[in-house]
Amino acid sequence: MKVAIVGASGAVGQEFLRVLDEQNFPIDELLLFGSSRSAGRSYTFRGKEYIVKELTRDSASDFADVDFAFTSAGAGTSKEYADVITSGKAIMIDNSSAFRMDSDVPLVVPEVNGEDAFNAPRRIIANPNCTTIQMVVALKPINDISPISRVHVATYQAASGAGAAAMDELVEQYSQIARGEKPTVEKFAYQLAYNIIPHIDVFTENDYTKEEMKMFNETRKIMHAPEISVSAMCVRVPVMRAHSEAIWIETEKPVSPAQAREAFSKAEGIVVLDNPAEKIYPMPLDIAHKDPVYVGRIRQDLANPNGLSFWVVGDQIKKGAALNAVQIAQYMIAHAK
Repeated sequence: MKVAIVGASGAVGQEFLRVLDEQNFPIDELLLFGSSRSAGRSYTFRGKEYIVKELTRDSASDFADVDFAFTSAGAGTSKEYADVITSGKAIMIDNSSAFRMDSDVPLVVPEVNGEDAFNAPRRIIANPNCTTIQMVVALKPINDISPISRVHVATYQAASGAGAAAMDELVEQYSQIARGEKPTVEKFAYQLAYNIIPHIDVFTENDYTKEEMKMFNETRKIMHAPEISVSAMCVRVPVMRAHSEAIWIETEKPVSPAQAREAFSKAEGIVVLDNPAEKIYPMPLDIAHKDPVYVGRIRQDLANPNGLSFWVVGDQIKKGAALNAVQIAQYMIAHAK
């Protein structure tokens, strides 16, 4: 198996290396690519040193025999070099927003719609937005009991969603404030330390942000359910790398908390932490660096007889990005036709 990582020096690129190793992904040959700034850097993988190559229009020969190319270098790079990356036989699993809503590019979360990965005429598969991934993993087992008609979600998103530099900025802000200095604000709209910011990505004409509209559109595509309505409020919080979500759903027929808890406990990729009496529920502090999506606070929605409410936490860099992409490749290998 020949594998390439594009954007190898970024936070998600580095996570790809860790996840591929943790998952025992079969790799005979590994190629690392990046921008001119990161070209020449070296990284160790399974005891061997690899040098980052600059991705250019002349890189097609490098991808000739690549089986899977994991890309996380931004939408602009993905669009510019997709034809180069897929010029051979490679399946490009892209972590950017470049192709997510293209009708001929599947948008895949393996626990929900893994089979869609085999319908990729352009040999491009899109990795959904991090907030969408962990939400649809939790929605799937409930939707299997009774179709979901409506979703309200408030997200509590970690600094990692804005990149490695944003994580560094959050740490530095706390240090600067402790020293009595004015905190540096470059990666966020406002100071994030000791604050929350109800604004992620740019605002659209309907006053929802692009991040919120991603949850609306991507959920429908992944779940093959154009009738599902999703209303999101996406909020940045001073947490390092695990996203949390408070979710309210309405189903066609009532689903009891006990039914939901049983369905969650049997679902692939979910761990239930739900014992209010013992103060057991998922928290980002505990979930960082872990693979599954964690669900707790499962209860009846008091405002809706057909409603449920629950709390979902997942590591943004792992399941929200690198791990989901690797799991797509694993699914394709396991279910090769």
